[in-house]
Amino acid sequence: MVALKLSKHGNSTGVVLPKDVLARMKLAAGDTVYLTETQDGYRLTPYAPEFEEQMAVARRIMKTHRDVLRELAK
Repeated sequence: MVALKLSKHGNSTGVVLPKDVLARMKLAAGDTVYLTETQDGYRLTPYAPEFEEQMAVARRIMKTHRDVLRELAK
């Protein structure tokens, strides 16, 4: 667990993520992160939950219709 301190930035409040956390999450300044509410609290992720759901559907379609997609790619 990493303890984070809230700091005031003008009229907003922000959190500074330590360098090692940014490296593990493969994030850099200017990147977008998503905060989602879960049953256990909150989750911070660099992936958009809606996009992840769409990609899961796309992967199922690609797996099911692999032959058709190969023919269309020619």
